[in-house]
Amino acid sequence: MPTSALLLALAAAFVHALWNVLLARARDPQAATAVALLTAEVVFALPAWAAWRVERAAWPFLVASGALQLLYFALLVTAYRVAPLSVVYPISRGVAPVLVLLLGIVVLGHSTSPAQVLGVLLVGAGVLLVRGLRPGPGRGVALGLTIACVIATYTLVDKRGVSHAAALPYLELSMLGPALAYAAFVVRAKGRPALRSELRAPTLVAGVAIFGAYCLVLLALQRAPAAPVAAVRETSVVITALLARRLLAERVGWTRLGGAACVVGGIALLA
Repeated sequence: MPTSALLLALAAAFVHALWNVLLARARDPQAATAVALLTAEVVFALPAWAAWRVERAAWPFLVASGALQLLYFALLVTAYRVAPLSVVYPISRGVAPVLVLLLGIVVLGHSTSPAQVLGVLLVGAGVLLVRGLRPGPGRGVALGLTIACVIATYTLVDKRGVSHAAALPYLELSMLGPALAYAAFVVRAKGRPALRSELRAPTLVAGVAIFGAYCLVLLALQRAPAAPVAAVRETSVVITALLARRLLAERVGWTRLGGAACVVGGIALLA
């Protein structure tokens, strides 16, 4: 994995952790997400136009990516309403690179290694520790796993799509439909006052961070295969667990932190 791709993926991990915490602590995560996405589209419109390069072959991938991103944000906000951030985030982000690897092996015929198998086992153990060993409602876990499937799918789609476009215009176009559709859904469900109430500095910062984080990922995908990029950027699971403990007052004990560390160890082997 080239050093430039590694640094881009690590930077994406920090920025991704930031916007997830900002949206999770919002008074209305649904409305905050809608405002953040619209903010990102507006802020990045001019830079995307300045860097414009979109080939005709990119459009099928843009449409598919947009649909998957809309599904991702809808599931993410729902998950944050029913389960703690420190549970949903490590599961969804930790399992995603494993799925990217498995899909690469099954669908694309990539080879594997003992280190990658060990990485899969470590991620699985970490997810179990983050979930907790006590029996209980698993709705948050189920949503986290579903989100992981969506992340893995759009990562592979975007790996192909971004080869036919510059990263920033690709991101701007792929997220335009989801941003408008999600905002329309929130307005219809809660009214425009819900959006106005979330026009606050943390939400605006989250919007810039959403696009900033994934633009870094797209740049990394232009330089390295999807599996290691997906793996390295998910080091954000430990960052988010620590931020959730510090800023959201969530109960993140040593078991969960140890589980998050296992996830990161497994991800490192996958990379």
